[in-house]
Amino acid sequence: MTDLSQILAEFAVGPVSTTAQARMVASLSLLDWLAVGRAGADEPVSRIVRGMVLDEGGTPQARLFGQGAAPMRAAALVNGTISHALDYDDTHFAHIGHPSVAVIPAALAVAEWNDRMLVELLEAALVGMEVSIRVGLWLGRGHYQAGFHQTATAGAFGAAAAAGRLAGLSVPQLQRALGLTATRAAGLKVQFGTMGKPYNAGQAAATGTEAVLLVQRGFEPNVEALEGPFGFGATHHGENNRDSALEGLGEEWLFESVSHKFHACCHGLHAALEAALKLDIAEPEVAEIKVRTHPRWMSVCNQPAPTTGLGAKFSYRTVIAMQALGHDTARLESYSDAVCADPRLMSLRERITVEADENLSETQAHLSLLRRDGIRREATHDLQAPLSLSEREERVREKAAKLVGADLAGEVWSLLRTGGRATDLSERLAAA
Repeated sequence: MTDLSQILAEFAVGPVSTTAQARMVASLSLLDWLAVGRAGADEPVSRIVRGMVLDEGGTPQARLFGQGAAPMRAAALVNGTISHALDYDDTHFAHIGHPSVAVIPAALAVAEWNDRMLVELLEAALVGMEVSIRVGLWLGRGHYQAGFHQTATAGAFGAAAAAGRLAGLSVPQLQRALGLTATRAAGLKVQFGTMGKPYNAGQAAATGTEAVLLVQRGFEPNVEALEGPFGFGATHHGENNRDSALEGLGEEWLFESVSHKFHACCHGLHAALEAALKLDIAEPEVAEIKVRTHPRWMSVCNQPAPTTGLGAKFSYRTVIAMQALGHDTARLESYSDAVCADPRLMSLRERITVEADENLSETQAHLSLLRRDGIRREATHDLQAPLSLSEREERVREKAAKLVGADLAGEVWSLLRTGGRATDLSERLAAA
């Protein structure tokens, strides 16, 4: 049986046949990634990691969000961490991971240093993100439930695939890079809610980049380090879902179904917020609202009465009340301690209840609204429901404009659609 690393390496560095939809979604994810990273460049974790790297110095091979430049692997660490600092980046629910923040920083760092074209960067990022999803499926829910953060673990292999393609590695070389990545890929869910969570993303990007750079210099690890009794899967509670993970590889792009965040809060709340939009809820008419969600979210984002803006991002009752009061849940500034202390919000929140429903999937939510006039209205939303490319483009570009301004968002989108060099994009990482 062909080793998994060989199959992934052949896919990652060989000729690929991408679909127009996959390329479009990848372009939108790159715009989304840059906007979220720019918006999070001054977060405390961003300043800490960037400051450490800038103090260390080294050859300025790739630019950093905010300011400065650093060696490729250090740039991947910084930009991966910063782009996940706000937790506002894309998610793929097939393996519950954030593909862009682990893969794009590695791809951009290598593309910038090697003066690659933007079209090459996009293709490599798409390939890498697909690899991360496939590895995540191979590892399965058992890996995630055991406490591993798929963004960090599966994402590191995707970062190596993208960086290796841009660095011009051969199939045997990328096999070695994936094998070396297996001994470094790491990240735990116990870091959720701390600076450690975005650092997990940066670590994945840096790991994939470093593995590629070492192999380029002749490093010889065990190339079969993913499978086997002492391989990554076996030692990290992987389910070895080989057949389902590889099904359609090279023909079907699972990345096309990535979910972009259109609300600046935990992704577990998004289905409920989308259902609320369908009901067009306004506070004066609300008698009561009942939210039903998948049980897994009850321990993740069901804080009943948070008093801080950060807590609001993990509270069904709070975000639904915010939306009903006219707060734009896509804007970062909407989540504040002052909003949580608003007497109108606290009053409305008491009329909202949240229940677990095992009949709903992890990406679904159901809302039941009882109006003061006695009329009851209901709506269900599934984040996996198909979203037309035109609607996805409109919403991602609108989100980017809110985060970094319409001018920069438009400039980056034009660049991604018309082409140029990777350096044209990396120049936009620095603060204006």
